[in-house]
Amino acid sequence: MINEHLEDVDWSSMGHAYGSAEEVPLLLERMASPDPEVREEAFRRFYSAAHHQGDVYRCTTASIPFLFALADDDRTPDRAAVLGLLLSIGRTALDCDPEGIYCSPAGDMSTPYAETVPRMREHAADFERYAADPDPQVRRAAVPALGLFVDDTDRAFALLRERLATESGTAERLLAVETAAVLARRLPAALGPVTTWLATLATAPALDANIRLAALVHRAACTPQTIGTDLVPTATRLLRQLAPEPEHRPDAEPTACGQCAACTAAAAEPAPNPTVPPQLAAVFADLDRHGRTHAPTTELLTTLHQVLDNRIAERTALLTAQLTHPDRATRHDAIPMAKDLIRSWRGDHTHLVQLLADQLRPHDPYTTAEAAETLGQLPPTLAEPARQALATLVEAHHSAHGPTVWASPHPLLRRAHQHAVTALAHLGDARALPDLLTALDTGVDAWRATAAAGHLPRAAGELLPRLTRRLADADLSQGWPWSEASVLVAALGRLGDPTAVPALTTALATCIRHENRPGTTAALHALTRFGTDAARALDSIRPLADAEDPDLRLAATQALWALAHDPADTVPRLTELLDTHHRRDAAEALGRIGPPAAATLPTLRQMLHADYDWTRLQAAAAIHDIAGPTETEALLPVLLEAWDKNEATTGYVLECLQRMGPAAAPALPRIRAELARPRRTGGFFGGIDEDEALQHTARIVIDQLA
Repeated sequence: MINEHLEDVDWSSMGHAYGSAEEVPLLLERMASPDPEVREEAFRRFYSAAHHQGDVYRCTTASIPFLFALADDDRTPDRAAVLGLLLSIGRTALDCDPEGIYCSPAGDMSTPYAETVPRMREHAADFERYAADPDPQVRRAAVPALGLFVDDTDRAFALLRERLATESGTAERLLAVETAAVLARRLPAALGPVTTWLATLATAPALDANIRLAALVHRAACTPQTIGTDLVPTATRLLRQLAPEPEHRPDAEPTACGQCAACTAAAAEPAPNPTVPPQLAAVFADLDRHGRTHAPTTELLTTLHQVLDNRIAERTALLTAQLTHPDRATRHDAIPMAKDLIRSWRGDHTHLVQLLADQLRPHDPYTTAEAAETLGQLPPTLAEPARQALATLVEAHHSAHGPTVWASPHPLLRRAHQHAVTALAHLGDARALPDLLTALDTGVDAWRATAAAGHLPRAAGELLPRLTRRLADADLSQGWPWSEASVLVAALGRLGDPTAVPALTTALATCIRHENRPGTTAALHALTRFGTDAARALDSIRPLADAEDPDLRLAATQALWALAHDPADTVPRLTELLDTHHRRDAAEALGRIGPPAAATLPTLRQMLHADYDWTRLQAAAAIHDIAGPTETEALLPVLLEAWDKNEATTGYVLECLQRMGPAAAPALPRIRAELARPRRTGGFFGGIDEDEALQHTARIVIDQLA
């Protein structure tokens, strides 16, 4: 019985993610409850507290004997869930530093690997027994342990071959092949026998194509040094042999993928929570969709892409086969893989973008939404080949469902249409405008339309009245990082029409009155974009430049310069900020002012000796922008040193080199080397946009120097 020795453990001396671990024995007991709701809550709470985000605390390790007791007891209602928890704990421990010491939020010290992995391996015989259990769910949960925790190579390999021969389900048989590969990568003695077996399976004509594909992929993962030119052609040939799932009828009601319970459940409209901003609810919905798979081969193909790594041409060929496959689940799961390739590697991705555009099918809103969202996340220069397909889809939706399809009661259709419209707007295409106006007039998902509106400056005449009206009605009394008000202010700034200045000035005054610091800062940033056209807001801004809060002072001082261009008013304030944690931003602002900020040069030169790369870099850039080309010879090494030490500085350094002109010639080899890199360069936040921009800047600098 599980509760026989629970009281022998001093649970109160341990902690978990939320404090004392005294509740853990009760959770373990409730995992055996006959009431499914009680069991579900016990597992949920254990994962949340004692195994928080995969962490392994002392209380987690102390639970292992009792979890095995539950798995051994035939009266336990959900033994597979218990084994799933055990495997989750074991995998996390395996990923930890074998000698590492970790601290829980409660201050409880633990050594997950040393305390957990040996315990799991002590139960190798139990895992072997579970892998042959009469319950198929128990077998499926236990099989991965054969590759992770059984050290008897021959025994584990024999059991996996047996599982492949006796299991009838595709998922179970694929799992046996995958686990054998895990075993081979963990134990050198298993590598030869397993890879020979996998090679035999991959060429066995009597086996199903998915098993042959799994053997092919996992053999490549075990011995990546032997990958040949025939790997991808063979994989795509096997992929084409897989029978597609029944295609959805064009005249039927749109649904999710139609095959998995999770996506069918996703077709239901969630009850809105009035206390949660809709854009925040959308973020959580996206998180729920993240990582969801639909085709049984998805994990296999993900592994194959990981193995191929920088073989961009071969990965593109593989994605072509995936995105043109007759099975829509396979096509759907290929979309995030294509996004990952485009996001991680440079090159001409026009073909992949066109294949993503081919997924915009009116009768399949589930996949269409995924493709449209991905296209909307690409920089316009990359998404351009999909422009007409997006516009065609939007027009087809209007023809089939009317002009108010943006607010369709069907959640899948609405999501697909909205993502297509916003992706079109990100391309600056006016064909997105009618839907955005509908959203702003009706208020249905207006936050999404507001975010897209800033990309249509030519339509400012129609958008501004609606945006300013909504801003006037917004609640500006509280900090609102997730509210529509923050999106409204940003959109009005992006549109760049001076007609928005009065509304933004009023919003600024309201935020100041309510001491809404985030709102005040956002309004200042928006007004800064208008330059001298926003001069009417100076009376509200100038007092903020003397605020105690350095964040507010910086934003207000930057706005003062943009709106008034008075160095006597801004340089002293920025000089004071050089002694705060905003010294780098202040230096950058002084550089924009240029020669009138010459009095700050001694302080900026002192910053050249700072420990932090970014501080030295931005000080050097500011000195050059203030003092001119005479400083280039001394400053260029500072820029290149920061670039060599910190890849995240690439875009900033290239912009500095562009301003230096011919004096940047010694950096030419480094710039060419950057452009020759196949992998994208990330910054503070990384992303395709930043890398595309820095490549553009690099080409400009090369042309200048040429």
